[in-house]
Amino acid sequence: MSKTLVLENVTKTFGSLVAVDDVNLQIEPGEFICFLGPSGCGKTTLLRLITGFEQVTSGNVIYDGQMINDVIPQKRDFGIVFQSYALFPNMTVRENTAFGLKMRKMPQKLIDERVDEILKLLGLSPWGDHYPSQLSGGQQQRVGLGRAIAIKPNVLLLDEPLSALDAKIRIRLRIVIKKLQQDLGITLIYVTHDQEDALAMADRIVIMRDGQIRQIGDPREVYKHPRTSFIAEFVGISNFMTCTRKNGTILFGSHALTVNSPDQVEGDTVYLAIRPEQIQIVDPDQPEGVYDPANIIEATVDVVTFLGPIVRVTFPIEGEDIHMELPEKVFAQAPLKSGATCRLYFPPDAFNTYSELFRKLI
Repeated sequence: MSKTLVLENVTKTFGSLVAVDDVNLQIEPGEFICFLGPSGCGKTTLLRLITGFEQVTSGNVIYDGQMINDVIPQKRDFGIVFQSYALFPNMTVRENTAFGLKMRKMPQKLIDERVDEILKLLGLSPWGDHYPSQLSGGQQQRVGLGRAIAIKPNVLLLDEPLSALDAKIRIRLRIVIKKLQQDLGITLIYVTHDQEDALAMADRIVIMRDGQIRQIGDPREVYKHPRTSFIAEFVGISNFMTCTRKNGTILFGSHALTVNSPDQVEGDTVYLAIRPEQIQIVDPDQPEGVYDPANIIEATVDVVTFLGPIVRVTFPIEGEDIHMELPEKVFAQAPLKSGATCRLYFPPDAFNTYSELFRKLI
């Protein structure tokens, strides 16, 4: 049965470099957690501190109420899957899956039964006698998962396991991993720089930057209400609008916008962020009062980009490229072409407001 894992003021330094900076986090039994952030943010180092492959500089890793800072990785009863798969090339799928069980000196009959169960669970039964070189990347990754879960770990840790795979295989394996976690009821910690992986699978996302946790929340919360402009930029796509505050009014160039909760940001410069799918085309048939007139902006289409299920339309407005996304079916009913003029609506409650702009900090 899974148990609570707590990180208490965990810090890791390498010389003068602070890789993990005073991290506090409680991971509940059976929870699917994603550590999400750009390269160098500390997410993999934090994973290695949990597994015991790195030692904390200060702070505590606590599992089931016991401090495990000095417990070696083999004694932590955690399953680990690395990006590189790390399969034994001279062992078959069955032998790779059974490796951890043999190290624990489990009786052969029980090993065979457990391996059969795992291979069936992961759809690998037909490939049991194949070697890693005879498998696709997605199949090799499933073997890595199988080997990790064969020992029935209480916590499963995955370090960017899908990063080397193509898009279609990634999507399929996301479903495999999520279903596996739900069926086994184990705690799963998943490290990734890919926001789609995190949004698609996690119960909670832990967003990291510069060794620190910047936001924790469920996928919808992180996407809808990013705490900083860095998160709004990193998770999904956001349009950023540089505005000025004058006599309590938010000005985007010559446009005075209605913005819900603008007082959350102090100062004369306010940065607004709005997701492309939240921008609307004004429907002239809608009754009066549906739209706030202040937030209707007339704009000319610059670029139309077909992306399959959605179409992205780009408008230059007040020196910014503003992207709007429409479902393909909606776009097909009234296609927009470069040079066309339309009226856009920016709902007052669709804005997130910030006092700094991430793109200008790098």
